[in-house]
Amino acid sequence: MNAFSRRGACPALSAPMQTGDGLLVRLNPVAGGLSPKLLIGLGESALRHGNGIMEVTARGSLQIRGLTAESAALLAAEVDALGIAVRSGVPVETGPLAGTDPDEIADPRPLAEKIRVAIEAVGLAARLGPKVSVVVDGGGQLTMDVVTADVRLKAVRTGAGVLWAVSVAGDDRSAKPLAMVEEDASRDVAVAALRMVAEKGREAHTRDLSERQLASLAGWHSVAPLSVLPDISPSRGEIGSFDAGSPASALEIGESRGDRAISPLEGEMSGRTERGASRKPIGLFPLAGDTFTLGIGLPFGSMPAQNLIDLARQASNLGTAEIRLAPGRALLFLGQPATANQPLQTSAATLGFVTDAADPRTRIAACPGTPACGSGRIATRTIAETIAKQSADLFDASFNLHISGCAKGCAHPGAAAITLVGDENGAGLVVDGTAKALPAGYRPGYDAARGVAAVAAAVRARADETVAACLARLGAAAVAELYRRN
Repeated sequence: MNAFSRRGACPALSAPMQTGDGLLVRLNPVAGGLSPKLLIGLGESALRHGNGIMEVTARGSLQIRGLTAESAALLAAEVDALGIAVRSGVPVETGPLAGTDPDEIADPRPLAEKIRVAIEAVGLAARLGPKVSVVVDGGGQLTMDVVTADVRLKAVRTGAGVLWAVSVAGDDRSAKPLAMVEEDASRDVAVAALRMVAEKGREAHTRDLSERQLASLAGWHSVAPLSVLPDISPSRGEIGSFDAGSPASALEIGESRGDRAISPLEGEMSGRTERGASRKPIGLFPLAGDTFTLGIGLPFGSMPAQNLIDLARQASNLGTAEIRLAPGRALLFLGQPATANQPLQTSAATLGFVTDAADPRTRIAACPGTPACGSGRIATRTIAETIAKQSADLFDASFNLHISGCAKGCAHPGAAAITLVGDENGAGLVVDGTAKALPAGYRPGYDAARGVAAVAAAVRARADETVAACLARLGAAAVAELYRRN
């Protein structure tokens, strides 16, 4: 077992990260999904060696919490004994329905594998930081639009066939477009961008690349074989470029894509920094023939391991063949007969899972808080559940809520419409900010939900505008006063 990873690194199985409730490990199965039997085995390991809490992250990774140095090693051995191969190296992520979605433009898995092989071939894994990642999105019902990445490749239908739009540093709405190229060229542009990042050091990301480097990538629409790609340094940052003119020609930074535009989806928050997708991974999604996959969410991305074990056992009894982890803190159940979906959904709801995409809990990010986390000052999950029940109409498409046990903001480092943060003064309220901001008002943690209900009542009286617009019009001081005094 390696030394514990620092906060901000990726807590892989071989490098657990210290958190307020012990060590945390994160794993992504190489196969993409798990059989119900394997998920049951992981849940039992979590009960034996951790604090019994399992999570699915906003990026679709599985986390096990509350480990010790000794128990983390035992957990790793049991994962190996179960025969679960986990990914290592630079994450190259595809959508949760990759290869099975009849609506996808292209199966992204072959390109993703080419990129993984190329990264290994040129020795990049050891030179890049643990947070550097690549997304390969084939489109379809559940896209990867909301997942941030250093390099993004997205399938696009054009008159010339399927091309791959390459962009860097962001999600689908914020990433900078570079090129529209064929599959092998997209791999090479992606690897070239990563090589530029590697030359800048392990703390670097594509957001740190210069405009000159980005322009050289954008102009590189006809590339040399990977084996002869030049070494790229921050001072040079150039690749031989060619004249544009073919349907696969690159776009200069800031140039309009015209008919080839990738329309961004309306954002919704569903976890950490990612703004959740227009369609959450919850509910039924048609596959080939008369088959469906059933998406079931974890409230705030977290569940007791025993509840996951019970749901996996029910899924096994109903004929589920595979359970996939999905960005947006959800599980996808595949292979069961159509008649099994309703009873599986009912069982999930009984166990406390999220079975309705409109559930307010999908718009709340909440860390473990007290008593699970030693750093927490408020009972985040209890507060979140109460707010979801009492103030459900606050959660329209414009609104998100972050409840943080302390100022670290682990569950959602970005800004939220409203953030409740625990400190020595109780539950502080931040309007349109992060957990690190100075709260505008306080009330006791046990009574925080009542303060939010007062805000919801004020917003409810103005039904002609969105919640976000109403909060902006009222202003942070007035919202804080409603929270503090009512």
